[in-house]
Amino acid sequence: MNQPGARIANTRKAGTLQGLLLLLPITMAVMGLIVLVPVVPRMMEHFGAIPGVQFLIPLVLTLPALCVALLAPVAGYVVDRFGRRRALIGALLLYAIAGIMPMFLDDLGAIIVSRVFVGAMEAVVVTASTTLIGDYFHGSEREKWLANQTALASISSIFLAVLGGALGNISWRAPFAAYGISAVFALGLLLWTWEPVKSEQPKDEIAGEYGHFPWGTMMPLAAISLFGGIMFFLMQIQVTNVLAETYDIRTPSQLGLFTGAAGLSVAVGSALLFRRLARARAATQLTLAFGMIGASYVMMNHSPAVQFFTAWLVINQLGCGILLPSLAVLVMAALPFEFRGRGTGLFMTAWWLGQPLSAQLVPWVRGLQGGSLPAVLQVFGMVCLVAAAVAAIRRGAGGRASAISGA
Repeated sequence: MNQPGARIANTRKAGTLQGLLLLLPITMAVMGLIVLVPVVPRMMEHFGAIPGVQFLIPLVLTLPALCVALLAPVAGYVVDRFGRRRALIGALLLYAIAGIMPMFLDDLGAIIVSRVFVGAMEAVVVTASTTLIGDYFHGSEREKWLANQTALASISSIFLAVLGGALGNISWRAPFAAYGISAVFALGLLLWTWEPVKSEQPKDEIAGEYGHFPWGTMMPLAAISLFGGIMFFLMQIQVTNVLAETYDIRTPSQLGLFTGAAGLSVAVGSALLFRRLARARAATQLTLAFGMIGASYVMMNHSPAVQFFTAWLVINQLGCGILLPSLAVLVMAALPFEFRGRGTGLFMTAWWLGQPLSAQLVPWVRGLQGGSLPAVLQVFGMVCLVAAAVAAIRRGAGGRASAISGA
């Protein structure tokens, strides 16, 4: 649909400045989890008298992702209908307000409510920013910026993890102050971006004008994304618990360093390995990604010292760095302009639902198995290796089209 200012928008071409401004909002989704991970033990101690705290504190971390999963399709409709840029700027401002609220709250229920609102704004932020990348850039430029989006999210996790650890040494409340930075991002977008219009899109990407939403293509991709999200977020959520229980590493600053190392590995996987694999078939990318993730989860159960665990952690996160941009590029390629927001919302729903599911699946599987946390990771790793085998079979059956239609 035409937006106000369309005549001005038609004379503009997105460049590096717009690309960078659209990358920055994705760090808000990372902040929703990573900046709080180092203070989980202290939050557990502070609210230790509350029944079910072992489930509620992980929920504080992962509830925003659950809200993204539930609300991203609605956010996708909003950004398609009312404007991607306008929705992104407004959501960033509201995110800042809701994000800092737990600094002033001492009731766990009220904190959980504030996290619901953070999650609702995250749904708009991640959907609108990713959709705008798909609108502003095309072909190899789009692949570059989508890979950079994953890389920046991971690199920012290093800073946010260290920041969360440093602030956590002051108080478990202090890391929530970091959420206010989203207001600065909103200002940059207000000054140097514009609402995209359909006439800016290449002809081969506006073919959906007389068609319908591509459900047949998107539903298999959503299923892959859900599974991938579970495997991706599993280590990010459980790394501090593994280190504390297995290797007696417990201080927030130490835990923050390990979380940051994981984030750097995802960035390297996205910025370097995926870029080298960009011309490979989608099934090849997924085979490598799921294979690395699955093998590392299995081997973590057989690591006699923290040095061995760290090596497998790096391999795990390299695989995660390949996985996310591979799926994002597939999704963008499948969506015409008028359905891009809704399709991105469906992708985000599947991917981010993996975060709360992984957090709840681990204690459930552990309860059934009765073993150590690394033994639980091994179970997930074996499932992931099966997924890698399936992707390898698809690779042999034929290329990117096969991956889109059913890998």
